[in-house]
Amino acid sequence: MAQLKITQTKSYIGSKQNHRDTLRSLGLKRLNDVVVKEDRPEFRGMVHTVRHLVTVEEVD
Repeated sequence: MAQLKITQTKSYIGSKQNHRDTLRSLGLKRLNDVVVKEDRPEFRGMVHTVRHLVTVEEVD
């Protein structure tokens, strides 16, 4: 199965609490943190919520 490389590119300071919680549940704690997750609808939805704070690359 394909995987997603998710990188936090912007700070969550000043963002909504929901966005902060989503970043935390993705495993992103600070700027430039990188996590690799499976390409599943649950993670795609979470990334869509914070799409202005992260960048996503597909990893094979």
